[in-house]
Amino acid sequence: MSERLAVEGGTPVRSTLLPYGRHSIDDADIAAVTEALRSAWLTTGPRVEELERGFAQMAGVQHAVAVNSGTAALHAALAASSIGATDEVIVPAITFAASSNAALYVGAKPVFADVDAETLLLTAETAERCRTARTKAVIAVDFAGQPCDYATLVPWARAHGIVLIADACHALGGRFHGRTVGGLADASTFSLHPVKAMTTGEGGVITTDDGELARRARRFRNHGIDTDHREREKLGTWAYDMVELGFNYRLSDINCALGVSQLAKVPAWRQRRAEIAAIYERAFAVDSCVAPLVTRPGIEHGHHLFAVRLRSDRLRVGRPEVFAALRAEGIGVAVHYRPVYLMSHYRSLGYAAGACPVAEAAYDALLSLPMFPAMSDQDAADVIAAVRKVGAAYAL
Repeated sequence: MSERLAVEGGTPVRSTLLPYGRHSIDDADIAAVTEALRSAWLTTGPRVEELERGFAQMAGVQHAVAVNSGTAALHAALAASSIGATDEVIVPAITFAASSNAALYVGAKPVFADVDAETLLLTAETAERCRTARTKAVIAVDFAGQPCDYATLVPWARAHGIVLIADACHALGGRFHGRTVGGLADASTFSLHPVKAMTTGEGGVITTDDGELARRARRFRNHGIDTDHREREKLGTWAYDMVELGFNYRLSDINCALGVSQLAKVPAWRQRRAEIAAIYERAFAVDSCVAPLVTRPGIEHGHHLFAVRLRSDRLRVGRPEVFAALRAEGIGVAVHYRPVYLMSHYRSLGYAAGACPVAEAAYDALLSLPMFPAMSDQDAADVIAAVRKVGAAYAL
């Protein structure tokens, strides 16, 4: 007989909820922010450049541009690539809304591509099905932390004159066949939100080897103005010119101070995420009600998420019941992501269900299990115990 579920009045596996993600802040981070607050520069100062240099070095590229969110990074990358009205931008159906919203921000049309059934990643094949004469950019989302297959995406994009932007928000610290995430596409974008690989509170970064794209992105983040305050201080001038319409997407020195402090910890945090993932993989490899996504050979996964699919062939209930049961057991599962075109705003724009059948079928079964570097082995064991408990109670 299976153990009584907490959702039915039984004793939960955990007395307090284990979230799906959580930031890590230590005394060094606090000291770095305090020092910034006591400095002469709270914004457009030296810590912005320091974060950009460190980020560029980590990504193995020449340029990094700090902005105030991952969404701003996507918007600025498209704008700096001259994507605009009449253009189409291919985006995978499984992603956060910001990936496609950025296309709308520049007046372009998002075109949703289906994903690979095993990895839930965009591929050159699924992108090609969506390509038209108006396709000018593709946003390849490194879902859950696994880089897309850039060995095929890059030559496909170049053959058709398409700008390739990596939405690498989940994959910081990862590698694709030895090459560092952040230098795999024409431009890569990152989020520095608290649940990501590192945080600045809120923030984002664009990485690229294209000097002109970086220059335009820096101008775009500063209202379209050709210099910022610190640059004018160095030159001893008040004069500036607004040469295009931009946005206030600047990231403050306070945020950047936290980012600089966190940057050095990313490799160790990525390693800890990999260790937790390995524990999950072993536990769910056989005789489980959940199936982890496939990781392709040659990949060093960022493991921002540990996404699994419920095995409907072993369960007599659907995801709503499993989700509620796991939350009651103290496991803060989440769902990433509902295909964006199913959202109300996109429905109002004329998008409809049925466009990406693989993505839609995957969404119905997806769950994200807790994954963050501060998790202990016991935390991971609690997740496994709860999944097994719920699976046994709801088994066919």
